[in-house]
Amino acid sequence: MKKTLAGTALVSAGGIVPGFSAASYNRIIGANDKIRVSIMGVNSRGMAHAQNFSKQTNCEVVHICDVDSRAMDKCIKMLDARQNFKAKGFKDFRQSLATKDIDALVIAAPDHWHAPAGLLALQADKHVYIEKPLSHNPNEGEMLIKASQRYNKVIQMGNQRRSYPNIMAGIQELKDGVIGRVYFGKGWYTNNRPSIGIGKETAVPEWLDWDLWQGPAPRKTYKDNVVHYDWHWRWHWGTGESLNNGTHMVDLLRWGMGVDYPVKVSSNGGRYCYKDDWETPDTQVVNIDFKEGLSMSWEGRSCNGRYIEGTSVGAMFYGEKGSLLIAGGNGYTIFDLNNKIVKEVKQDKIDARNLANPSGSLDGNHIQNFFEAIKNGTKLNSDIVSGYKSTLLMQLGNIAQRVGRTLDIDHETGRIMNDKEAMKHWSRSYEKGWEMKL
Repeated sequence: MKKTLAGTALVSAGGIVPGFSAASYNRIIGANDKIRVSIMGVNSRGMAHAQNFSKQTNCEVVHICDVDSRAMDKCIKMLDARQNFKAKGFKDFRQSLATKDIDALVIAAPDHWHAPAGLLALQADKHVYIEKPLSHNPNEGEMLIKASQRYNKVIQMGNQRRSYPNIMAGIQELKDGVIGRVYFGKGWYTNNRPSIGIGKETAVPEWLDWDLWQGPAPRKTYKDNVVHYDWHWRWHWGTGESLNNGTHMVDLLRWGMGVDYPVKVSSNGGRYCYKDDWETPDTQVVNIDFKEGLSMSWEGRSCNGRYIEGTSVGAMFYGEKGSLLIAGGNGYTIFDLNNKIVKEVKQDKIDARNLANPSGSLDGNHIQNFFEAIKNGTKLNSDIVSGYKSTLLMQLGNIAQRVGRTLDIDHETGRIMNDKEAMKHWSRSYEKGWEMKL
């Protein structure tokens, strides 16, 4: 696709460059102080993004892209009541990228689309807001880092807690030594997800472009228990609970503990609760060791929602002088070694089990950080490299799970050492013609 011209090149000493109308000029970043976005994938999380981005006074949601015509129409109708213009709909997001109407692409499509769509957006000279996980596999994450450097565009991952004010304050307290040296961290997620059953091969619904939904993934016959949500539990398209929800909590742990790449990763668990088409673990414990002499773990229970520390999702830091709990929302609690509460910062109410929009207006902080990086070069709260490192920890956990052994990791690069079988999961095969290419 042709790159759009940089905004600064569109205005000459004599005014607007010939061929650009006043309306076109008004779409350049800075011309009207609004960033114009296109949102890809709006059935669930993307619908919430459309709501949250449209609430921002310095943003316009101008394009909605989805291979499900029902979801696209529903989202556009929702935006009609929020904006004084009608958003355009595209089944193929590449048509949106090919226009000069947008500044950024927001990606909330299934996991197998995250990195390939992000790369195409960067190559089309667009900024990128990409939902977690950053990529379906580590190789794709590495490629996105290279692409962000080559194309010099802003790319932020949607681990929104990096921009929650109280959580930022709590992490700073950790770094200031409020519980002494932190040497262990635990993250978790629990839910009561039902069985997805055994899928039946059936005709593709008329509202769905199944070929475009699959996109970069090698083709499979349509079954009735994949679209829309349960692709999460199939390795071909999804990454399991560990990256669906674990990425958020492990990112908090890595941030608070000040670590990058590990030296060892192991995983135990499996699909225990039901016998169906679900392939990824419904019960999983990932253990991660670092050269700094500390460890973290993540526990996921997709089919038993018993709380840990009174919450369905959270992260706990354990140190020499006490512990600090982040219970999924915008708050934290500090305990001493005798379990006495030393400090409690109340959190805004968040429904961690809401599949579409668990954090509501709090996400606006992350969106504004993204916009400030685009317009003013402000430091991102979740830049591409940071997002890659947190995503990688959970990807390594999944690889350890699939090969059934502990992985030795190069702490300088994050790459698996001396294990050819494990490295087969570092990348994936692609449908011919859909390969990621820099």
